Amino acid sequence: MTTASLTTPTSGVNSARRLRPALDLSDVPIATATDDAAESLATMFKALADPARVKIMTMLLNAEEICACDVATGIGKTAATASHHLKLLRDVGLVTCDKRGTWVYYRAVPARLTAIGDALRPTH
Repeated sequence: MTTASLTTPTSGVNSARRLRPALDLSDVPIATATDDAAESLATMFKALADPARVKIMTMLLNAEEICACDVATGIGKTAATASHHLKLLRDVGLVTCDKRGTWVYYRAVPARLTAIGDALRPTH
């Protein structure tokens, strides 16, 4: 990559007058996601933009399935809070659930995470 002759101010303490070369991004591939696909990706990223939900996904990706009550214990939250987080993850398709009597068991959908990565890669 080459640098352009333009300069861009850098941020930080005492850096008001320092300048850095602007980058030439013409060689950087851009993902070819449609607007709808980009919106869908943003929704999934929003669902993952909470530490409790990241912990839940980590737990579920490392187990076949987990009861909602055990998810609550695992993330150190109340059952109601865990249920809220699980619903958000379910709504975007990152987890599925299976109700057995009074218990609800959750599973991760690894293919959805793979799809996120695939959608971010440019196609040539």
